[in-house]
Amino acid sequence: MESMIRTALGLAFATALAGTALADDPMKVGFVYVGPVGDFGWSYQHDQGRLAVQEHFGDAVETTFVENVSEGADAERVIRNLAASGHKLIFTTSFGFMNPTAAVAQQFPDVIFEHATGYKRADNLGTYLSLTYEGRYVSGYTAASVTQTGVVGYIGSFPIPEVIRDINSVMLGMQSVNPDAELKVVWVNTWYDPGKEREAAEALMNQGADVIIQHTDSPAAMQAAEEAGIRAVGQASDMSQFGPNAHLFSVVDEWGGFYIDTVQAVMDGTWQSEDVWGGIGDGMIVVAAVNDNLPDDVKAGIADLVTRIGDGSFHPFTGPIYDQEGVERIAAGEVIANEELAGMDWYVQGVGDTLP
Repeated sequence: MESMIRTALGLAFATALAGTALADDPMKVGFVYVGPVGDFGWSYQHDQGRLAVQEHFGDAVETTFVENVSEGADAERVIRNLAASGHKLIFTTSFGFMNPTAAVAQQFPDVIFEHATGYKRADNLGTYLSLTYEGRYVSGYTAASVTQTGVVGYIGSFPIPEVIRDINSVMLGMQSVNPDAELKVVWVNTWYDPGKEREAAEALMNQGADVIIQHTDSPAAMQAAEEAGIRAVGQASDMSQFGPNAHLFSVVDEWGGFYIDTVQAVMDGTWQSEDVWGGIGDGMIVVAAVNDNLPDDVKAGIADLVTRIGDGSFHPFTGPIYDQEGVERIAAGEVIANEELAGMDWYVQGVGDTLP
């Protein structure tokens, strides 16, 4: 995991913490999920990471998870309860948990917190995210390669930077194949609601989309695509079982390595508050279960993109890149800075949507 992009914030924090527990006591590690562990998407995949921690460390750790936690006051209550009940390391796994995590971290300076996809850090609070936009670029390339209508649909959860940059990356990937391809967006304002996700997929189909990409967590869109005889990309975990014919591939988040490394660092007293970005090259993003029913040239193109993104020879956000108004945001040959990616609030040229 050493190749991850890291920005150190402060001094090593956990030395004193490591000595507070008896040597044979398990270290308590908590996880907070925005959805159910059975969503077969984001929360499910984080829980697979938790299980990897438990398997790796055995009796040396005791893991706890709380699922279906709303982003707001309820999250702060849940996080505080974990901190107050002896958990020495707590992972909070959704953008909307950022302020609640920061508030509890200030109240419990001897507990270490890691927050997924946010940007607020402190001496005892680090941040981490997977570079989903890398997989989204491959999704856009593939969607534009197989669409018959020239229209691709995207189910958006919330208009926050991580979702906006992923939509942009899909559009850029599509334009690499067909500059005239259309990307339509339907917002559902939820991370997990199978009913709304299916309705969004059907609405996109009614607008001509014959490939569906989702930024939500249930397999409902994949199932709808399978029933309609169109194509779709799986989200966060391998969703091929829900659409054997529809499934192009899944953009899978692999959290186990990061979680194991972080627990080990806390145990060793070497943990630091950092901003960790992990992608294809680190194994944190995996383009998984590529369907064999794809044309050979498309499968070869997918493999080539994964290789070049993984080894750093290609970055999805390489200029020239223009926004919807035609203003050049990234000059030719330049790569967008992580700081701008982290706060992206504009669409690239070609996205058929207006930001809410």
